[in-house]
Amino acid sequence: MGWRQTIGASKHRLRLWPSFFWRWELKLIGVSWASAPILFGRPFVSRFEGSAIEFGRSVCLDSSRRNNPLGGDKPCILRTLISRARISLADHVGLSSGTLVAACSIEIGESTILGAGCLVIDNDFHSPGPGFTWLSEYRRSAKPVKIGRGCFLGARSIVLKGVTLGDRAVIGAGSVVTRDIPANSVAAGNPARILRTVAKTEHSRLFGERDRRV
Repeated sequence: MGWRQTIGASKHRLRLWPSFFWRWELKLIGVSWASAPILFGRPFVSRFEGSAIEFGRSVCLDSSRRNNPLGGDKPCILRTLISRARISLADHVGLSSGTLVAACSIEIGESTILGAGCLVIDNDFHSPGPGFTWLSEYRRSAKPVKIGRGCFLGARSIVLKGVTLGDRAVIGAGSVVTRDIPANSVAAGNPARILRTVAKTEHSRLFGERDRRV
């Protein structure tokens, strides 16, 4: 390893040092986890009383401007808006400057990665009120979002309420996902459309994976 790489690796380790404080803050907020999350920079987490934010093992939240090759223009944001709302990140889920906001449920499966600046929301936030006003009625429009195992969401993609992504779905950068995407499919666009679905046998050949049943 050259001296530049050695310095880079040392700086990478230094960015993890403040994680102790950010994890302590998450505990005070009421976030639960199976093992301590990996934190680059300080995430913004807000848990409404009576709601749940849950992490599996080795969840990574990258809120650093320098750690991600694309840079980070903001911290990771995780927020529950009402009681009984739930955000659940399974083992080895990774976010970079991502935003998850739930008034019902957002569930992300094992080893799924959300690229820089992704947004996942399960409600419309506002509904029309009297005259030209808008009301904040999160619960009325909320529908659960479920993202499967081993998915990849490209940078700045958006997943909207009521969407389910099957295992190993891939979403192109900048896409807006408004409907379900089946497992092993590649989708992109606004609204996102399925470009290709990889057969299970082909998927195993390409990625060298065996089907894991839990």
